[in-house]
Amino acid sequence: MKIKLKRSFIGMKPVQRRTLKALGFKRPNQVLEVQDNPSIKGMIKNVESFVEVIK
Repeated sequence: MKIKLKRSFIGMKPVQRRTLKALGFKRPNQVLEVQDNPSIKGMIKNVESFVEVIK
């Protein structure tokens, strides 16, 4: 599964910022390939306004 960070880290709550860092994001518009498992889906759900899922 591929995910893309739509926005920068500026103005995010610290919990959301840590979640995105744990997913591996470092900069806006970065696309990552992650495993499709329940823990990753839960992390994506917490920051769904900042990321876009590319199937």
